[in-house]
Amino acid sequence: MQQTVRLFSLASAFILVMFSGQAFGELQYFTQDGASSPSSSVSSQSASSSSPTMGGGSPAHGYDIHIQAPHMMADGTTGGPFHHYCKGISPQLLQCLLFGSTASNAPLVAIEYFVAKDLSRTLPLIQWHRYFHDHKVEIATGRVQILDVDDPAKIQALAEAASKTDGVIYHLWKKGLAFPDGSVSFPQSLGHKFPQPE
Repeated sequence: MQQTVRLFSLASAFILVMFSGQAFGELQYFTQDGASSPSSSVSSQSASSSSPTMGGGSPAHGYDIHIQAPHMMADGTTGGPFHHYCKGISPQLLQCLLFGSTASNAPLVAIEYFVAKDLSRTLPLIQWHRYFHDHKVEIATGRVQILDVDDPAKIQALAEAASKTDGVIYHLWKKGLAFPDGSVSFPQSLGHKFPQPE
């Protein structure tokens, strides 16, 4: 029986990665059973889940971190919730494949990247606000579910790791269309604050 654990929020808390050291530090990757592995490799429950550039295997393997969260769509409506299947691809990046359901034939509708804040915060502020959102803010809204994880300590670790990242979402398949029409939108997390002129 799949157990669902409701957590803060995150289109994204999403991560079996932990920051070590001070504010940003180096990401460590964790297997689904909670054992840490060196930061130079990515591990999962299945054998050889790392990408070819990180030790062999198919890049399609290893999307074992399962998060569910809604998004604020480009038209201002709430979309989802979306199922995020994620894996770490470098010490500062996590990538997620987003689906509208867990059906085996569910179409890929979006991609989200988790980017360490020391990278994403180098962007011009107007660009950051247009495309990125702070996972710490999103987690605090209470709208995220971390699926397939039973250990409360691991859930907390995931939330803390995610809060040290920003997310950027590329939505590829608009709801109601029979196929993706080539347009891309950039949803935000629910709770994202756009600065207002004074």
